[in-house]
Amino acid sequence: MSEDVVPAGQPLLEVTTVREGMFGASGSGDTSGFGGLVSVVPIPAASERPYGGYFDIVADELQAALVDFGTTPEKAVEKVVVADGEITFHVNRDELVAFVRALRDEPGLRFELCLGVSGVHYPNHTNKELHAVYHFRSITHNRVIRVEVSVPDSDPRVPSIVSVYPTNDWHERETFDFFGIVFESHPHLTRILMPDDWQGHPQRKDYPLGGVPVEYKGATVPAPDERRSYN
Repeated sequence: MSEDVVPAGQPLLEVTTVREGMFGASGSGDTSGFGGLVSVVPIPAASERPYGGYFDIVADELQAALVDFGTTPEKAVEKVVVADGEITFHVNRDELVAFVRALRDEPGLRFELCLGVSGVHYPNHTNKELHAVYHFRSITHNRVIRVEVSVPDSDPRVPSIVSVYPTNDWHERETFDFFGIVFESHPHLTRILMPDDWQGHPQRKDYPLGGVPVEYKGATVPAPDERRSYN
């Protein structure tokens, strides 16, 4: 089989919410001309094998290796999604550390680099409102994969993987700072950009705009929270 990525068919979609208008606002007096638009906010559903290219090789290596690292594919992997030329393993948070250790240490995988973690907030994705998304690269095998962990807003805990990938230290702090995801066992989980006493997490979709009016050549520009809402 060629190692080139051959994406499978488009995955089914799980709809998290329906958005109206160009900017998703309601009752804001949208005068953009797009107020009649209705669009869905989807989450890709699980893909079916074969995934195509090296994606199947990675999946097979994980299937065989995870038991040696203290977990199983059934416990660790919630679903696998192939979309837009990428493969994403959706992983149970309780098995995340064992999963990434297998990615790093299994000779057939050898994902030496974790390129960081970022957060995503889906306010209407019930019990999975917060997502932590990781990118991994194997220099040995020239492969790239994504790993995603979903947790509820009411319990935003994800195990830290700094013990496996030390360079993830500041990335986890930034994701905590901006999204409120708590990376358990992180050696020093404090804010990294916002002041220590800052209230809230600014990249969440429910974070208020706030701000102060700005004067410019005699005209006053209202603060963002005093303008029309485009959230």
